[in-house]
Amino acid sequence: MSDVRIGAVLIAGPTASGKSALGIKLAQALDGVVINADSMQVYRDLRIITARPMPEEEAQAPHRLYGHVDAAINFSVGRYIADAVEVLHDVKARKLPIFVGGTGLYFKALTEGLSDIPTVPDEVREEIRRESEGLETPELHRLLSARDPKTARTLRPSDRLRVQRALEIFAATGRPLVSFHGLRRPGPLGGVPVVKLFLAPEREELRRRIDSRFGTMMERGALDEVRALGERRLDPMLPAMRAHGVPGLLAHLRGDISLDEAIVKGQADTRRYAKRQFTWFRHQLPDWSWVEPEKGFDAVIAALNATAYR
Repeated sequence: MSDVRIGAVLIAGPTASGKSALGIKLAQALDGVVINADSMQVYRDLRIITARPMPEEEAQAPHRLYGHVDAAINFSVGRYIADAVEVLHDVKARKLPIFVGGTGLYFKALTEGLSDIPTVPDEVREEIRRESEGLETPELHRLLSARDPKTARTLRPSDRLRVQRALEIFAATGRPLVSFHGLRRPGPLGGVPVVKLFLAPEREELRRRIDSRFGTMMERGALDEVRALGERRLDPMLPAMRAHGVPGLLAHLRGDISLDEAIVKGQADTRRYAKRQFTWFRHQLPDWSWVEPEKGFDAVIAALNATAYR
């Protein structure tokens, strides 16, 4: 496949859809490198609970941007794109980049660019964090509605991270967050021919995979991993502290709920997230090809052949 003319292969899909295995298979067949596009698998503290590829899987093909960020860092899509650009510069001339993950914003930023939102100064972020302490998420959303009603109308009252982010942007700039959405910096893969595939398992099968995988993660030591994370006493609003499964297991370790309840909560949260992934990709990235997971490899090879040879 040395005559391939595309810039990258993009493999997305809901959690537990088989993306990682497909990425490795493609990297082996196409002399590629698997590049993470999952916002939780960037954290080195969370290999097991985020289903990051295990060492024996990473040994099967080159992997980049997995576990390279400390859990104490509030890692953003902007920082991800900066890291992805570095990797692309490093590997593009000699290996096929294969981006694998379930974070839609990462893929959208790679292909369509980022909103040109100013950086929030640390002191402003800390001010908003202090102000939000002790407030329930609906209360925080009402606060945003009073200050930035335009953005508040676009956010779910239960989405604490995005509500807090909107408050930070308004405090830093005096402008609604939505006012920046039309201003975009180009993405590193913008204008580059790419193969874009979304793995779409049958819904009941996906539910079964999610529940089974959570059990496997527990057997591999997820509880000990989350215990070690909790002992760091990090800000509970950090993304790593909100990874699916982490809040429930931390609640169990505090004695608030049983282990069985924590597992059920983790499975349910993950299933809900998978449902949102289907909806997000369908509406935000409508030009992606949807395929059953077992047909993913053949679909990529067919797309490469159609693009590479005249």
